[in-house]
Amino acid sequence: MAAGVVTARRPAERGAPRRALELLRRDRTALAGLVMVAIAVVGSAAASVLAPAPPDAVNVAERFAAPSVSHPLGTDNLGRDTFARILFGGQLSLSTAMITTGAITVIGIAVGLVSGYYGGPVDAAIMRVVDVILALPRLVLALAITGVLGPGLLNLMIAIIAVGWADYSRIVRGLVLGLRERPFVEGARAVGASPARIMVRHVAPNLIGQVIVLSTLDFGAILLTLSGLSFLGLGVRPPTPEWGSMLAEGKNFLDRAPQLMLWPGLAISLVALGFNLLGDGVRDMLDPRVRDRPRA
Repeated sequence: MAAGVVTARRPAERGAPRRALELLRRDRTALAGLVMVAIAVVGSAAASVLAPAPPDAVNVAERFAAPSVSHPLGTDNLGRDTFARILFGGQLSLSTAMITTGAITVIGIAVGLVSGYYGGPVDAAIMRVVDVILALPRLVLALAITGVLGPGLLNLMIAIIAVGWADYSRIVRGLVLGLRERPFVEGARAVGASPARIMVRHVAPNLIGQVIVLSTLDFGAILLTLSGLSFLGLGVRPPTPEWGSMLAEGKNFLDRAPQLMLWPGLAISLVALGFNLLGDGVRDMLDPRVRDRPRA
């Protein structure tokens, strides 16, 4: 029976990475999204090398300078290099969005697994909490939580995590309900595996693909939410560069230097678009009905 449990699990297909790369090469929109994301991540990671100046170096004599060789995107109201601030701001914006997305994903998977696997009163209690959270607008609830905790990047991340896990838990619960009666789960129960072991070793691996798609598609929305709340003054404090706070600083000079809002806004939009395109491509790669469809 134990051997049957092991063999019941779907083995990884040989050449899966090569197949995924081939599918990605054929999907031009997903490839474009990957390029956008890669440029943003690599540029932010190499900010100390690519930036022409420190992001907080003030030079009032060059305030509102036009784009030039020494300042590719010009300067802001204090003469700070805008390109350097975009690169270093990407470090903070992308890292906080990734950490927040990861935390939401982990919590959502854990809660959805417990709710879907145990069912009964446990499931009913968890789903009522989820219903309450989903009934409230995410941004309004995040604003309320941040108002209670106080401004700050950490509190902002906690607020987004607190309102974001509910969507994941509901989706994961639905997937678990369809998996918990499958033969490989029944076989694991028959050999005496504990519920925790069954959820971690047998059920969770079958959710990874769907959760990766969900988190990839949701990354852009989380980045937009974090940037929006930072724009309202609930995130980092100046002079720390962050895309949302850069938008807030630039709005005061919209009539004189609209580029101060253009560049961080464009960075946020392109990264969000890139993750959306990439998420669509990953979803297609994991869907056999789309994956095996001939392309023109």
